[in-house]
Amino acid sequence: MPDRAYVLINVLPGQTANVIRALSEIKEIKMIDPCWGKPDIFTQVEVFDQDALTTLVLTKIHSIEGVAQTDTHLVYRLKS
Repeated sequence: MPDRAYVLINVLPGQTANVIRALSEIKEIKMIDPCWGKPDIFTQVEVFDQDALTTLVLTKIHSIEGVAQTDTHLVYRLKS
């Protein structure tokens, strides 16, 4: 089962539409929601391990022109 994470993205002024367009081409990103306030975009991603998450955020998302900052939250499963 893949790991799920939320990546919250702040973008430079006027760049939201361009960033969303670029994000929509990344297969690991399953949901993209632009929002008022900070962060500007909420994404939900699915990856197979934390190394893949690191690569996704630092290589793919941070390389998008207009991305100013990200905040990543890895979802964990509680054991009952």
